[in-house]
Amino acid sequence: MLRSWKLKFLAFAAVCALAMPAADQAAAQSKEPIKIGFAMSLTGPLSPNGKQALLGMKIWEEETNAKGGLLGRPVRLVFYDDQTQPSTVPGIYTKLLDVDKVDLVVGPYATNMIAPAMPVIMQKGKVFIILFGLGVNAEFKYPKYFAMIPSGPDPKPSFTAGFFEIAAKQNPKPQTVALVAADAEFANNACEGARANAKKHGFRIVYDRRYPPATTDFVPIVRGIQATNPDIVNICSYPLDSVGMVRAVNEVGFKPKMIGGAMVGLQATVFKNQLGPLLNGWVNYETWVPAKNMMFEGTEEFFKKYQARAAAEGVDPLGYYLGGWGHAYISVLGDAIRGTKSLDDNKLAEYIRANTFKTIHGNIKFGANGEWEKSGMLQVQYHGIKQGAGLDTWRGMSYQTVLTPDNLKTGDVIYPFEKARQ
Repeated sequence: MLRSWKLKFLAFAAVCALAMPAADQAAAQSKEPIKIGFAMSLTGPLSPNGKQALLGMKIWEEETNAKGGLLGRPVRLVFYDDQTQPSTVPGIYTKLLDVDKVDLVVGPYATNMIAPAMPVIMQKGKVFIILFGLGVNAEFKYPKYFAMIPSGPDPKPSFTAGFFEIAAKQNPKPQTVALVAADAEFANNACEGARANAKKHGFRIVYDRRYPPATTDFVPIVRGIQATNPDIVNICSYPLDSVGMVRAVNEVGFKPKMIGGAMVGLQATVFKNQLGPLLNGWVNYETWVPAKNMMFEGTEEFFKKYQARAAAEGVDPLGYYLGGWGHAYISVLGDAIRGTKSLDDNKLAEYIRANTFKTIHGNIKFGANGEWEKSGMLQVQYHGIKQGAGLDTWRGMSYQTVLTPDNLKTGDVIYPFEKARQ
């Protein structure tokens, strides 16, 4: 009799335990949601990356609500398309805070969009985790700013540090460098860092110019660089510029010993498909690649979810460049809310400064000016790409080699550039 009663009790307890998550979820959904607002580039030149980030954030939102939300409340993302236009950003964040009355905000994607948001955010005193902004807080020094970008404590040189380190190790060492950049916030910051790296490694700068962001014909620029006969060429560009530069170098038949550096866009599948073998030999920054030593708890599971939904969402089919980082940066905010049990911006900022965060892209700790304590930037080289290469190629590591940093290196550079083009 007693044993029968115990078995019934245990069975009842098990049913209750199974029912609790569903009950917690239902209770959370019945409450007022925690609204998190942001701008994102969903049209315009940065949209192939912005759309990746948004899907990563949506997956986090769904995962969080499936577990009962935050503070017993569901979370809801409230977002607007900034159209890759910096001028739209201040108005979006003003509307989010004053009209939509969101509880918290996170940043848009990209330096050029983040910088114009800063005055609004600072005036409102909001904690601000941003996505891939280069050195934005160097001037503002806003204590509630945190950068989800693996550029580390010295962000401006980080995008090209590996490029110059690789070049300096070649024998004979190249002597001259050309620097070219779009006249825009990100490219100017990256090129400032490239100058510092060139000086550090003893390269003589023979060309250092900017081009207007609206430039569409890059052949004259490439011919101008070619006329100075540099050994290596460092380019700081945005997506459409990057594609234009690769095509122009091929059209002109320009063959420096090494070329690439800080070119946004080459990481996206859509541009890889467009350029194919034209990418062979280029050395460029990356922030994450699907190498075995860059897989962490939850990484593979996330990309399975992302890639299963990519076609229906009309986004990059792999999501390697911004999909995972979109998930990672908003997960930091979610973990801070759990840790503080609060939506207070001051408490959240203090918690973020003090703690290490576990994300699908590894452990992240923020340091001075809200940058990462340690750099995690990569330099990779593309090689062996055949005409007609498609998704199966871009899904893996066969066409790319991680050259720096040493702890993530998967092979050596093919040098000079012309050798990788054969």
